[in-house]
Amino acid sequence: MVFGGIVSSPRAYLSAHQALELANLYLENANNANDADISLVLCHDTEISLSQAKKAMKRSENQAVVNGIAAAYIDLGKLLERRGHGTEAQVSFKKAEKLGGNIQDPVQPPKSSRSSGIVKAVRDTFQSSGNSHSHGSVRHSFVGPQKQRRDAATIPSYIFAKNLPPPIADFKLPESDERLTSTPQLVGCLSLLQDFPSPDDILDPTARKWLQATMKDADEQERLHSTAKELIRAFKRDEIKDAKIVAEVVYLAPVLNKDSFHDLLGEFYSGIDHSGLLNYHQVEGLAQLIQGADPGHLSADDLVKILELLSTRLRGTHQQSTQYIHRLTMAVSHVLDAMADTKVTGLDREKLHEPLSMYLKDLQESKDSYLVYQAAYAYQALLCVPDNETAWQAAMRRTGKVVQGVSGLVSAVKGLDLIKFMEGLEDIQKGCEGASVIVDTVTSAYKDVCSLVESGQTFMDSLKQGLSFDRKRDWYSALRGADALIRDGELATFRKLVCEASCRLDAGFQWGVCQRLGEIASNSMWDAGTRRGAIAFLGEIYQDDATWGQQSSVKQWILNILMQIASSSETSSQLNVTIAETLLQELETSGDEMKQDLHRMCREKGAMSFPLRASFLELATPSLLDRAQNRPDVEGTLRLLRKQRTKERGSAVYIPPQAKTSLQASDSSQLPLMEKVRGFLDSDQKVFLLLGESGAGKSTFSRELEYQLWQSYKNKTGRIPLHVSLAAIDKPEHDMIAKQLRRAEFTEPQIREMKQHRKFILICDGYDESQQTHNLYMSNQLNQPGEWDAQMVISCRTEYLGNDYRDRFQPGDHNSQSDSSLLQEAVITPFSLDMVHAYIQQYVSVHQPLWQTSDYKQALELIPNLQDLMRNPFLMTLSLEVLPRMVDPGQHLSTARVTRVGLYDHFFQQWLERGKKRLSERDLTPQARTAFERLSAEGFALNGVEYLKRFAVAIHKEQDGHPIVEYSQLKDEGSWKDTFFSQEYKQLLLEASPLTRNGNQYRFIHRSLLDYGLALAVFDPQDKNTISAPIKVIARRRSASSVLSFELRGDSEMTNKSHGQEPDPNSPLVWRNCVDDHSLLQFLEERAQQEPLFREQLLAYLEHSKKDKKWRIAAANAITILVRSGMQFINTDLQGIQIPGADLSYGVFDSVQLQGADLRKVNLRGVWLRQTDLSRSQMTGVQFGELPLLNEDDMVRSCAYSPDGKSFTVGLANGIIRVYATSTWEMTRTLKGQSGWIQSVVYSPNGGQIASGSTDNTLRLWDVETGACTHIIIGHINYVNGVIYSPQGDQVASASDDRTVRLWDPATGDRHQSLSGHSEGVTCIAYSPRDGHIASGSKDCTVRLWNVVTGECSRIMSDHSEGVWGIAYSPQGHQLASASVDKTIRLWDVETGSCRHVLSGHDRIVFSISFSPRGDRVASGSMDGTVRLWEVETGICLQTLKGHGNTIFSAKYSPKVDQIASGSADSTVRLWDVSSGSLRVASKGHNQLVLSVKCSPKGDQIASGGMDGTIRLWNAQTGSCLKVMRGHTDTVSSVAYSPHGEQIASSSNDITIRLWVVESGDCRYVLTGHGSAVEGVTFSPQGHQIASVSRDKSVRLWNVATGDCCMTLNGHEDDVYSVIYAPDGGKLATGSSDGSVRLWTVENGELRQTLHCQESAVKSVAYSPQGNQVASAGGDMKIRLWDVESGECRFILIGHRESVWYVAYSRKGDMLASGSKDKTVRLWDTISGECRAVIGSFQDAIGGIDWQTTLDGVYLVTGCFDGSVLKWRVIEEEGLYRVQLQWSATNGSLTMIGASIQDVHGLTPINKQLLKQRGATGEPEHLFREASKKAMVMASVVSQLKQSSDKVVQDPSPDTDTRSEQQPSLQVEEADDSQSN
Repeated sequence: MVFGGIVSSPRAYLSAHQALELANLYLENANNANDADISLVLCHDTEISLSQAKKAMKRSENQAVVNGIAAAYIDLGKLLERRGHGTEAQVSFKKAEKLGGNIQDPVQPPKSSRSSGIVKAVRDTFQSSGNSHSHGSVRHSFVGPQKQRRDAATIPSYIFAKNLPPPIADFKLPESDERLTSTPQLVGCLSLLQDFPSPDDILDPTARKWLQATMKDADEQERLHSTAKELIRAFKRDEIKDAKIVAEVVYLAPVLNKDSFHDLLGEFYSGIDHSGLLNYHQVEGLAQLIQGADPGHLSADDLVKILELLSTRLRGTHQQSTQYIHRLTMAVSHVLDAMADTKVTGLDREKLHEPLSMYLKDLQESKDSYLVYQAAYAYQALLCVPDNETAWQAAMRRTGKVVQGVSGLVSAVKGLDLIKFMEGLEDIQKGCEGASVIVDTVTSAYKDVCSLVESGQTFMDSLKQGLSFDRKRDWYSALRGADALIRDGELATFRKLVCEASCRLDAGFQWGVCQRLGEIASNSMWDAGTRRGAIAFLGEIYQDDATWGQQSSVKQWILNILMQIASSSETSSQLNVTIAETLLQELETSGDEMKQDLHRMCREKGAMSFPLRASFLELATPSLLDRAQNRPDVEGTLRLLRKQRTKERGSAVYIPPQAKTSLQASDSSQLPLMEKVRGFLDSDQKVFLLLGESGAGKSTFSRELEYQLWQSYKNKTGRIPLHVSLAAIDKPEHDMIAKQLRRAEFTEPQIREMKQHRKFILICDGYDESQQTHNLYMSNQLNQPGEWDAQMVISCRTEYLGNDYRDRFQPGDHNSQSDSSLLQEAVITPFSLDMVHAYIQQYVSVHQPLWQTSDYKQALELIPNLQDLMRNPFLMTLSLEVLPRMVDPGQHLSTARVTRVGLYDHFFQQWLERGKKRLSERDLTPQARTAFERLSAEGFALNGVEYLKRFAVAIHKEQDGHPIVEYSQLKDEGSWKDTFFSQEYKQLLLEASPLTRNGNQYRFIHRSLLDYGLALAVFDPQDKNTISAPIKVIARRRSASSVLSFELRGDSEMTNKSHGQEPDPNSPLVWRNCVDDHSLLQFLEERAQQEPLFREQLLAYLEHSKKDKKWRIAAANAITILVRSGMQFINTDLQGIQIPGADLSYGVFDSVQLQGADLRKVNLRGVWLRQTDLSRSQMTGVQFGELPLLNEDDMVRSCAYSPDGKSFTVGLANGIIRVYATSTWEMTRTLKGQSGWIQSVVYSPNGGQIASGSTDNTLRLWDVETGACTHIIIGHINYVNGVIYSPQGDQVASASDDRTVRLWDPATGDRHQSLSGHSEGVTCIAYSPRDGHIASGSKDCTVRLWNVVTGECSRIMSDHSEGVWGIAYSPQGHQLASASVDKTIRLWDVETGSCRHVLSGHDRIVFSISFSPRGDRVASGSMDGTVRLWEVETGICLQTLKGHGNTIFSAKYSPKVDQIASGSADSTVRLWDVSSGSLRVASKGHNQLVLSVKCSPKGDQIASGGMDGTIRLWNAQTGSCLKVMRGHTDTVSSVAYSPHGEQIASSSNDITIRLWVVESGDCRYVLTGHGSAVEGVTFSPQGHQIASVSRDKSVRLWNVATGDCCMTLNGHEDDVYSVIYAPDGGKLATGSSDGSVRLWTVENGELRQTLHCQESAVKSVAYSPQGNQVASAGGDMKIRLWDVESGECRFILIGHRESVWYVAYSRKGDMLASGSKDKTVRLWDTISGECRAVIGSFQDAIGGIDWQTTLDGVYLVTGCFDGSVLKWRVIEEEGLYRVQLQWSATNGSLTMIGASIQDVHGLTPINKQLLKQRGATGEPEHLFREASKKAMVMASVVSQLKQSSDKVVQDPSPDTDTRSEQQPSLQVEEADDSQSN
């Protein structure tokens, strides 16, 4: 909206005659203009000039002028009529009639002998520019081209580089009869009406539409004018008239009619005249009222009368404050300004002029510098108002030249004629008797000020020297011109005036300029660039002494202004605050030492007390407009709410949290959460979903956000922050805001008022606690017509959400999401160590606990796992609370064990102890005292725990876990609540418990305490009822007998227990499904890890579920807890267990019997089911979280989903196209005909046709229903790389290596058009979904956009550095994604062609790109064999999908489900489930390849290293991860223990070796020296030396004590991969890619022997324990055993079918293990060379092997490329070896090798296909259970055959996998296949 130019137009200062001349000139040019738009602009200018002529006419009743105005209106109306604007024409005719004009016989305007200066300037502009006219050119014509003055100042060109529209208030135009929201809105409406008609290009369409409608609505016009009058009446009724009230009413001044203005003026006059104690707010208001008034409203008599009043009050201000005098002086200045503007003459010299003059001169002696300046300004204004002296008297004191100068200047200022204005200033200067003597000789000003700083006089002297009180000075007139320019936005002209004014070095001028610059910088209505420019201008004046002089008063004034800006608290000024403070710091070192002393003195003194004037209107509450409209006051109640919420926040410890953009995003991609939320609040998005685990700090952040929003809240205009605890609101899905406001004690009228007129920021906390499933945004109809206007920030626990959770929060139709989604999401990430330290420091400062900051930090470093716990803010709070008491005095911190559940145990105990102490000190009633003593005697803490358990159970039973309990003594009498609130002793326990109360609502202080209470009800270690005889009594929690999870093998544990006694039927596990309650499960899984008795109870539930289905809920809960606790079920009898709905994800069930089990809806994601018998089990609805892959017979070059997602097509390199049904993924059709690679396949929009492009240069169209080829389209002369249908399906586009894009008719096959422009082959193509454009990508590195209709290229985007191979439009068509050979994906803005994000992460060429159906994700497929998922908004990689063994050519999103299909050169299509899935992840294993495993010498640990750059330490007995050591920046290739196990050495591709301390996990040394990746590392047997090998072909020996390299062994001719010391430490063996094994003497580094062994690289070498044999293995698939003494090869072991990467001798040396790329481990007899066993149960290549021998047996540890670490027990029985899995640490790969699914019920065809692909055997029952006698017979036969085969020992076969204990025939290789000499 543009009103500033209308309200404050410079035409307001023209005479009626001048304004009429200007109007006729505009009208003449409007008639002559050929361009209609230019003509309308000139009509608008005509109307404005005529309006001014009418206003000026009231002061000059010249009938000729009246007739001329009427005639001009008639001519204007006729012109508007001809231009087709009838409504505006009729308005002009009516205005002419009111002036007496006759439309039929128009009165001719009076002729003028000469034109006024302004009219001439405009005419000159028209003559120079012809009809090429714009509105802006008229403004600039008043300035005209000028030459730079020779002595003009210069400032940087970026400061005020151009003129701008004047600043205006922003508001929404009201509908007819709609209540007005603010006074600026009312002023804007009246301003539009006042200046109607306005040309179309000045007003936006909304304003134009409003204006046209309102001009036809007389009632609405009357309402607006009446509202203004009522507002004035409300002001008159107000008794206080504070600053806000005064500012609001004065804002009306420019739009008031004359009567209303005089009414308001009279009120101000009367208030000042009759007040005893002067209200200086009214004085300021009077000044502003005069300043903003229409000149026609102020008469000379008015101004003289006002000046007399102010002069009287000013001269009566004895002993008043300088602030008081300053305001009066400023008001006098404004009155005098207005008198000069209106040419008031004859001011009584004796009564008014002279006394006022003398008083102002007296103010010269004030010690207040700002008052001195204001007095000087007023004095100069007074000199411009002529008094009643005779001409003779005046001549005695001033010359006619001065009068002439003033006269010319006043005229020029109003017309913004800068040339004339400058001339006027020069005239004044020449006639002012030395007034132009500039203060440029005060060169010692700084020195004087600094030397006399104590007296404070020099500053004032310097100031007064520039502010003369005895003569007219030109600086006043220059500042008046500057005001006019700033008011109209002519900042460039203002800059020119300041730089070229003759008075620019005058102190008064510089003071005034600096004040105006400060006000621009402080005015939030100016744009940020303008405000920064004003600050920079001040800096220039301060720093450039050569240009602006050295006047110390000016410099100090500048510093004062900057200090005021830097201390501003206004939210919109924060950037300016920073800029001003930065500038002040820069100025601190500006100039010489004296100037720096001046700066320091000013900073120490601080800013002056008079603030800069800013035009921001802050309204009172209630505002005058509210009172005028009878609006209820809401601001008062909001203030109370703000105080209450601020008080409740208190001095909370708060550390700003970090967040990631989604659940899938990496924790490393963090950003400040508050910054992200602030960005959301500044956007058009509507819902911000804040996720985080329990205790992550969501509620704390919500309260902090509310607090900060309240701090920046602005009355009336600000959005109201409303914090809503969802659990405390009854049915928040309806009318949530009103319910919360009622709770805050707002009245119904206030609520209605806010609903209609206010905006909210809803901070909804605890979506999960309210147990919501509704979309609260939608159900509350937010932002719908007539409903609440609000943005929503809503928090929820991550674990509460399932698949498609975004639908619960997404505004609108989730299927039509815009490019900038209305929903934004963030997930709070755990605290970093720095954040933990900062929190500790704050906590100690606020709470002053027993420990100091250093104590907590020491505990953080030494207590195992404490850092991980304290990354959760709530757990950190608990830790800080309980640690001082939890750790025993004298206990070494490294031996302390802290767990999550242990923290809660101690916290609750301490809380009860404090509660007991608090109650003992209270003055209790006799009954309460008796109850307290009884509780204490029985054990207060024990009673408190029991109360907690029962209360938690009742909340879950009676309220389904809703955390807030409302209790009313009368209403709830006799209810379950009465049990906990009624009796005296229960009231005491209630008070002592960790509960909070708000009115009648009770809740735990944190939701997790409710879950803890329920967990205690399940199992309480201190409850005597849980102790049974077979288990050792646990004396205290975390007792020595409590160990981590154990492995369940065979029936040993379950059969040794008596299961005759039923488990507790009242346990919450029996009646409540806990599988999805993540917080509860966390407590229970820790209990299961710590308490053997609890594990026994859980196992009992499993056993009882076999016989009675009433235990199945408990059994499902129990096995879920056991799996989560780390228990691995190996060789266990679980036949017939009933666990429907259990979560077994990532569990280990090796060789388990699950026959006949009820597994319906069980989560089996990532589960290990190797050789498990699932026959006859119920598996309906089971979830694997994976989909089967499609095996093709050639490379998959392309793939596509049908639009409805029901069909899927792949194009192969052999020219075949296959079609699949996605319901079963069975092939439905094969399309043959093309002879080349199928480069592209695509479905038509209706799904009835498929188009394919091939390297045979053809395009084919296929009928989906029949499979027939309907068209063979020939035209391209090279490969057809891409095909695409238009959105309507009426066109097919193809892209070819012949550098063209061609458009075809799919119905006829005819060519429509050929698009040429690419300089190399076109590789890909995409159709825009929203307009007729095609995008193409090419090998020429460009993306081109083509107009389909014209065939023209509309845009070329060329940021890629190499060829473009993939392209896709977003579903909305606003964005484009391109994939390139340069390994990047780029996201482009289609409208601008700018690149929004560059997505980097792939290691090789990116071939394919696809948008998700919502457009918020993209999937990319690459030559690196991975699919990556990216977030469109941030460009962050959310997920990397691995599985393909070769290049991925095509990756496509399904249009209907969260699924991606990828086609690869490995001849497979993989189907990826990319829904959120299970929230539980397999965090135990490496997330990438394992490349090395080693057992510790003590046998208690296993170390592994892998491609993820980490070393992990595992408990050798249980498989639990003990420690993760991070430091390497690339793949860890090898790990090795020192001989005593205290240290670990690791080598890495980052070219370093690291030496680690096992106990602490600290890195002791980083050894550098190799020139390439380090492939192997090992300790010497004595432990004093480390040997390493590298791809730099060298071997290095290192001193362990110092970390120095003591020797380098050179000799290998290629990469060295493996190194091992001989058992005696004297020799060293190394293996290399040069095909040799070299034996070295360690002492001198001499090469002792070279064994030329391999036909390819030697990947691994090993010494036998006896030192007489060396084993080597490599790429030729063979293992060689060498005699060390003779160097002869004793055996060549053959059996592996791919490269052998690892060999290791057993501790006795009688066995050798080898690991291969063929996914097997083989065990060899080193005496005979025979293969004794093959372990084939691996998902991927072997990544390391090692042996472990303990008292209870021999074990083998293996690492795998799938990220897993497995421990096997090797058992020898009668010469045969069998291997039994002990434990598995996996990263979540589904393993089904050898599992039986015979006769399984309810398994879908897709899942059957998946399990078969993963190695399962047998046939499940038909999905639809179609009974068949034949099927039954076959099943019986199969069963019989199976039973008989199980009784037979199979002949050994090299391809058969290891069997479990039920299948003991673990294979021995046949002699002729396994060995040779």
